Amino acid sequence: MQYTKLGRTGLDVSRLCLGCMSFGEPDAGGHPWTLGEDASRPIFRRAVEAGINFFDTANVYSAGSSEIIVGKLLKEFTRRDEAVVATKVRNSVSGDGPNREGLSRKAIMTEIDASLTRLGLDHVDLYQIHRWDYATPIEETMEALHEVVKAGKARYIGASSMFAWQFAKAQEVARANGWTPFATMQNYLNLLYREEEREMIPLCADQGVGLIPWSPLARGRLARPRGGETARSGSDVFGASLYAATEAADGRVIDAVETIAAARGVGMAQVALAWVLAQPGVSAPIAGATKAGQLDDAVAAVEFALTRDEIEQLEAHYEPHAVTGHD
Repeated sequence: MQYTKLGRTGLDVSRLCLGCMSFGEPDAGGHPWTLGEDASRPIFRRAVEAGINFFDTANVYSAGSSEIIVGKLLKEFTRRDEAVVATKVRNSVSGDGPNREGLSRKAIMTEIDASLTRLGLDHVDLYQIHRWDYATPIEETMEALHEVVKAGKARYIGASSMFAWQFAKAQEVARANGWTPFATMQNYLNLLYREEEREMIPLCADQGVGLIPWSPLARGRLARPRGGETARSGSDVFGASLYAATEAADGRVIDAVETIAAARGVGMAQVALAWVLAQPGVSAPIAGATKAGQLDDAVAAVEFALTRDEIEQLEAHYEPHAVTGHD
C-alpha cells in the first residue's frame, strides 16, 4: 500500500479509503445489499491487512448501524492512533421531524455526539458535511464545525459534493472569522462523470484541499461489462438516477475499460480506479466492497499504472453530463 498526505494536512492516509456504506444491517436504511457485522468482518480485516488505514462512513448509513459495525471492527483490527476515521453529518438518522437533519448548530452538536457513541470513539479524524444545507446560513455551520474541532471531537473537517462557488464561500467564511476551514472535498469523480474537472478540482488543487472521490467505479458500472446487474444495482434508485440520461455515451467508456482490462489481464475495476488515482489532487478514492475479490482489485489499482495511450483511450468517449450528485 502507498500512503500520502491528506491535502495540505500532516495526516498520512492510504491511497485507498475503504468506503463503509456497504457495512450495515440489511434491514436498516433500505439497503438490502449491505453486510451485517459477521459478513463485514473478513472484508474489513482484509483491508487492514492490505495496509488501508482510512475508513469512511456516515451517520445515516443503514440508520447508524454502519457506524456501530465500523466502531467494533476498528477495535478488533486496528490501532486507534494509526487509523484515520471519517464520518458525515447532514441527513436524518431517525426519520422525519424538526431538527433531525441539516447543518444547524443544534444538529451538528447532536449528531457528532451520536456518531461518537455509535463508533465507540472519543473523536473522529475527519468530520464531513454530507452535502450543502440551503436552509442554514453557512456561517452557523462553519462556526459549529470549528467548535467541534476545538472541543477535540474531530481533528479535521471536510465537505462533499456541492457547487464550487459554495465551497469557496464556506472556505472564505471560515478564514475571515478565524475558524477551521475544510481540509478535504469528497466529490463525485469517475470515468463516467468528470464535470468536477471544470471548477471544483482546479479550486481544490489551488487551495491544497485533498480530494477523496466517492463512487470512483460509478456504482459498479465500471467494474463489469455493460448490461451486467448486481444485487445492489437492481435496487439502487439513486445510482440509476445518476446515469439514466447518458447510457449510450457511458457504454462506450465502459467498453474502453473492458478492452484495456482484457489486454492487460486485470479486472475492470483495477483500470477504472487507476485512472481516478492518477488525477491531480486525488488523495484517496473511496472504494466499497462486499466481496474479497472487489477489495483485492481496488488494492491492486494503487500499484497499477496506465500508459498515456490507455488514458487517452479511456477519456476519448466522454461526453458532458448534467451536473449531478449534489443532492
